[in-house]
Amino acid sequence: MRLPVRVEPLAGMTPDIDYRWDPDTDILSARVRAPEAAERVLALPTADERGDLEDPVARTLRFGPDDALTGIVELEGRDGSWIVLDVERGRLAGVEVAIWPNVRRRRELAPPADVEDALVRLPGRRRGLAPGAHPTSPLEVPTHVTAESDPGERIIHFRLGPVRAARSVRLGRDLLVDVDAQGHLAGLWLLNVPPVPTVT
Repeated sequence: MRLPVRVEPLAGMTPDIDYRWDPDTDILSARVRAPEAAERVLALPTADERGDLEDPVARTLRFGPDDALTGIVELEGRDGSWIVLDVERGRLAGVEVAIWPNVRRRRELAPPADVEDALVRLPGRRRGLAPGAHPTSPLEVPTHVTAESDPGERIIHFRLGPVRAARSVRLGRDLLVDVDAQGHLAGLWLLNVPPVPTVT
């Protein structure tokens, strides 16, 4: 399934990213330290303005001015991997790698050079909730997840779904998001990842 997103211009400076490794697990979280300008609630286009989307998840997630999503979106890989997106008032505010896919190390892996600073927003889903579902309950999106890193695992690239052309936008100084031509989330880049803490 595909996850629709919207890229919007960033007003203000590019925010920093706070990384954290859970000391007892391999869970890695990356939190966007958003400036005040990025916290503005922007008017989003209505479903009619965006047009009808055929994908099942896209039909559930629709952009609208009154239903910005707050909560988590769980990207579930077919291999059991699990990446969690933290969403605040429609804005992508963080990423957590809860269960890692197999990470392929590449001798040369560099992030895209041509990127733009931006906000990334996810549509709300109140209108598309299943009967009995709560608006803040996690949204589960099954997809194919692959990962690659540089030899030192300081750069990690997650690819979501099939390989396809995408542009990259800078959500934070060390966090890039890939968006395909149809406006769907295609990947995530974690840059300057701190080393896994040594357990003593």
